[in-house]
Amino acid sequence: MKSKVIKEIIDWIICIVIAYILYLIINYFFGTVSGVKQSSMYPTAKQGDKLVISRRVINPKEIKRGQIVTLEAPLFGAGLETKDNVALYPEYSGLSNFVYHVMGIGKRSYVKRVIALEGEHIFISEEGEVYIDDELLEEPYLNESVKTIRSGDFYDLVVPEDCVFVMGDNRAESADSRSFGAVPINKIEGNVVCRIWPLNKIGKLK
Repeated sequence: MKSKVIKEIIDWIICIVIAYILYLIINYFFGTVSGVKQSSMYPTAKQGDKLVISRRVINPKEIKRGQIVTLEAPLFGAGLETKDNVALYPEYSGLSNFVYHVMGIGKRSYVKRVIALEGEHIFISEEGEVYIDDELLEEPYLNESVKTIRSGDFYDLVVPEDCVFVMGDNRAESADSRSFGAVPINKIEGNVVCRIWPLNKIGKLK
């Protein structure tokens, strides 16, 4: 009787381990459902919204301006200096790399909108207007009252190779490329496919 109970426990443990491994594989390589935890993309996405994220391989040539993506949160703050206007990220190796990047323990992600692509000159004026290669950027997804303030040091730069410049739609409440610099393409985790919650707002984000 005791051996039967032990066998059942072992079977359950094996099932749980296999299920968790499958979850990690699907989440890392294919896609996931993620909840919005910040207000930086308001009104496009609000806190509590559930988004479907595609993990397909990001091709730098396929990224478009206006695209909504998730990205690994970079390091930024007083005392940190970027190199060539590129955001800084912690370095991991071995087991710590697996725990952080695959298991996601201790990892944070942001939802942002791609504003400028590699090689483009982005300039944010004192009046809160965004220019790409000296042309005013039309941003219909923003609330009419929104102004793009210079909330960091990065408001006049050419986006480095294999990088993008991202911002949140709620510009006054968004930590983004204005504060931490351009984001390397390989730090973009996926594309926001659609919203599935709340039910009355199911559909693609614009």
